[in-house]
Amino acid sequence: MKYGVVAFPSKKLQDLANAYRKRYDPHYALITPHMTLKDVFEANDTEIEQVAKEIRNIAAKNSPFELSVSKVSTFAPITNTIYFKVTPNDELLALHKDLDGVFTEKQTEYSFVPHVTIAQKLNPTEHDDIIGQLKMIGVDHTETIDRIHLLYQLEDGSWTVYETFRLDEEQ
Repeated sequence: MKYGVVAFPSKKLQDLANAYRKRYDPHYALITPHMTLKDVFEANDTEIEQVAKEIRNIAAKNSPFELSVSKVSTFAPITNTIYFKVTPNDELLALHKDLDGVFTEKQTEYSFVPHVTIAQKLNPTEHDDIIGQLKMIGVDHTETIDRIHLLYQLEDGSWTVYETFRLDEEQ
């Protein structure tokens, strides 16, 4: 089964992201707007229990972090993905590093760029039109994230929460 670790932003930021995702993200119906903390990985029922235990320990020793979004950016020319760029901070980077340590056998495909995707799988013309518009509109949002989520993928391709972990809380 496929799993991933994410942080869900507040409804306010999710609503803003979904205003674009409805139109420009084919994964709109499959997952709520989120910031990926650990890319997709596979695990069986026994392995995921151990992974959840390790994530629980990591969450307990890491502090809540500030999620600050202040610009729209793109991964072009690598992919035509447009996103709200999350400003990295010490707490977020420490959490990501600890989570990455759980999965030492699986190298991530890309370096960690904290973000909330708002458009993807666009053709080049559509990408160029949209990125210009969104950069002019801009974004400015800050909030505190105090929990992270282990998700799993259902047969229809959608994602749902397997377990939620509060940051900085003895469990």
